[in-house]
Amino acid sequence: MGSLEQSVHSTGHHGPATGITRWLYTTNHKDIGTLYLFFSLTMFFIGGCMALTIRAELFQPGLQLVRPEFFNQMTTSHGLIMVFGAVMPAFVGLANWLIPMMIGAPDMALPRMNNWSFWILPFAFTMMLSTLLMEGGGPNFGWTFYAPLSTTYAPPSVTFFIFAVHMMGISSIMGAINVIATILNMRAPGMKLMDMPLFVWTWLITAFLLIAVMPVLAGVVTMMLMDIHFGTSFFDAAGGGDPVLFQHVFWFFGHPEVYIMILPAFGVVSEIIPTFARKRLFGYTSMVYATASIAILSFIVWAHHMFAVGMPLAGELFFMFTTMLIAVPTGVKVFNWVATMYRGSMTFETPMLFALAFVVLFTIGGFSGLMLAIAPADFQYHDTYFVVAHFHYVLVPGSIFALMAATYFWLPKWTGHMYNESMAKLHFWLSFIGVNITFFPMHFLGLAGMPRRIPDYALQFADFNMVATFGAFLFGFSQLVFVYNIISCIRSGRQATDRVWEGSHGLEWTLPSPPPYHSFTEPPVFTHPYKENDRGV
Repeated sequence: MGSLEQSVHSTGHHGPATGITRWLYTTNHKDIGTLYLFFSLTMFFIGGCMALTIRAELFQPGLQLVRPEFFNQMTTSHGLIMVFGAVMPAFVGLANWLIPMMIGAPDMALPRMNNWSFWILPFAFTMMLSTLLMEGGGPNFGWTFYAPLSTTYAPPSVTFFIFAVHMMGISSIMGAINVIATILNMRAPGMKLMDMPLFVWTWLITAFLLIAVMPVLAGVVTMMLMDIHFGTSFFDAAGGGDPVLFQHVFWFFGHPEVYIMILPAFGVVSEIIPTFARKRLFGYTSMVYATASIAILSFIVWAHHMFAVGMPLAGELFFMFTTMLIAVPTGVKVFNWVATMYRGSMTFETPMLFALAFVVLFTIGGFSGLMLAIAPADFQYHDTYFVVAHFHYVLVPGSIFALMAATYFWLPKWTGHMYNESMAKLHFWLSFIGVNITFFPMHFLGLAGMPRRIPDYALQFADFNMVATFGAFLFGFSQLVFVYNIISCIRSGRQATDRVWEGSHGLEWTLPSPPPYHSFTEPPVFTHPYKENDRGV
């Protein structure tokens, strides 16, 4: 009887609960990582449906499917959901799954807070999406919610939107504190900071960015709330305020936010390319310093979004040069990835294909960013589809492709099953072709002067819009292949080895596939993967 009680007791502590309670009350980093990833996948499809609504309306000139007010709600909600609901939670899900396994920790440092930081999100986004059903409709002022469009002229539902943003911010700050506490306190014996995998480094830096800028977002939406309900005039010129102040405060949050969405993607690609090139990462130290440099510089470039507001010339020059400067550490990263592949024994499994597409297409997005950094030229580009093309080239082949690469790279480790490689390659090629057909023509539309966020357009823009819509539907529906492959991999598939990939190295590959519920009950002794063998094989 005693042994039975003992085994029940030990199971309660060392195995998952059953049923729905496992997911509601879990403090296990793998369970919470899984919750984040499935939540972000759901949001990715909701945001994607909004994008397809936008593209369907723009298939031909004239008003076809939706009213202009609803079109504006779609553009706003699509942006907010993709940024805050799809990309950010997905990277937090990866952080939860991988950071403890990569640094040899048993779990995240603050597991109960970890549970709370996830469960805030479904309520926040339910509230945000419910605004679409309220009187006056949902947010209709663009994802950047510039005042006075979001204050004086906003629908009544904007108050619920502000509350949802506060909840998302609380979730992000708690997640970031957890990441920092875990990385700084729970590394395996012998693992110094400069021994950590680059994914862990990028997340450490990203977590500091989150803690720095999320309060700024909370501040700006609180100022909106005061203007709407309490008679203040932060952003109302009639009361002595300034609408441009909103843009300054928002972009002081917004530009580091762009790097919050891309730095973990850099980390993912820096894990995948050395694995399939079967070489150590070229210039590890310079990659760490480049990541930190990008994070620091991201705080002094915010007003490049605002060249058209009538800034003093000195301000335009400052923001123009600092924006160009940020291309230097980014270029270092691209050079290091290419140098890692140079003369490597490369193979092209699906994670590597997505990583290569990331490097090439993200670089295209970077070059159009340099064009936008030129202040006098920006007067032509500003608020056109050229800007839409630029940030989608950064975010879709950037963040989204990196997330897909990460999923294919670590999924066999997570599930213990290999996915269908042919189906994964089909998903890659459909996505790669779809993304380029969708967003490349937008460069030409923007240079020809087509304004963004407009449901109707002049006849000369019709052909490129038709092409872009075809590409959007191709990219959107190809994600069903992705979901089918993930589900079939979770349910069945060829048994994965512990190491999974021939060139893989790092502590997470020393665990069984799938890893046990508690990864490292005994702290592993860390030996640097490259000490014995320079190729890291």
